[in-house]
Amino acid sequence: MVENLEKNLINPNWAQHGYIQVYTGNGKGKTTASLGLAMRALGRDWKVLIIMFTKGGDDYGELNSFRELSPKISSNLNIVQAGLDRIVYFDNQNEDDYKEIKKGWELAKNAIKNHEYQLIILDEANIAIDLGILDVDEVVNVLKNKPEEMEIVLTGRNAHPKIIEIAHLVSEINPIKHYWDTGIAARKGIEY
Repeated sequence: MVENLEKNLINPNWAQHGYIQVYTGNGKGKTTASLGLAMRALGRDWKVLIIMFTKGGDDYGELNSFRELSPKISSNLNIVQAGLDRIVYFDNQNEDDYKEIKKGWELAKNAIKNHEYQLIILDEANIAIDLGILDVDEVVNVLKNKPEEMEIVLTGRNAHPKIIEIAHLVSEINPIKHYWDTGIAARKGIEY
């Protein structure tokens, strides 16, 4: 009891501070973890923005679930898809990918600057940085200047060292064993 009291005296507003979180690695579960966090925040009446970089289309189970949330909860949620209906790699990206991702980034910057949300999830932002579509120095600058209370999460493989350096929490999800390795394809309700 005394120990907890002392911690609160050292930083009495610890619960009011927002942090930068990164979920990266080659394992499954980065987006899933961030969406679980979104549900937790929505359950506490937080305003949440999810920008899905490199992800367009309508065939995602999480989008179906979010559409069915109660009016009260869904009024606090904004989901923006900033990608085309396909997976983007180094060798297939085109001008339309660039435009969609840049539109999503402009929206994210404005939301951060205007302090519109308590939680912002930049899903697959690490991929957009790794592809060279988003400038890592610009992203770092925006993140360093976020409102103090705002929580921001970046997901995706290959998190840039500069992003990792400024983050307060970095979780690397590594595969130990995956059924994909045996030839099992992505399954509705599990992978998407």
